[in-house]
Formats: sequence, structure tokens, C-alpha cells
Amino acid sequence: MNQFESKQSQPKLETNEGWLVQVYGSNRRLLCVLEPSHGWIFLMGCGVGLLLSVIWINAARYSPPLEPTPPTESLVLPVD
Repeated sequence: MNQFESKQSQPKLETNEGWLVQVYGSNRRLLCVLEPSHGWIFLMGCGVGLLLSVIWINAARYSPPLEPTPPTESLVLPVD
């Protein structure tokens, strides 16, 4: 028996498993964990933001322009 047969085999990584991001600080403390649901919520937020911006731009384009109100009195600046 050689040395390669005595080692335990590495477990196979399933491709159906989700991803997980763990962020650690410089002192090796866990700062935060990002799960797949965080990524989906971020993408949904980007999509909703894009949809709202397109709607806002189209609504502003087709809305009637505001009429400027005439000034009630003109401003007179003192000259030295």
C-alpha cells in the first residue's frame, strides 16, 4: 500500500449547492455572511429601480410643461 491510498478522498462538491460568501475582518472575526437570497434581492431591487426610472423619464417627457409665473416685482440691486 502506498501513501496515496491511505489518504481519505476529498468529498465531491455538488454543483446544485448554493454559494455562500463569508467576510472576515483583519482579526479573523466574521463580519457578515452573504447568502444567495441576498443576491436575488439585490438583483430584484436593481430591476425595480430601472423600471421606476424608465417610467419616471417617460412620465416627465409626456407631461405638459409648467408655465413660469411672472415675478411680482423686479429686484433692484444697489450700485455703489
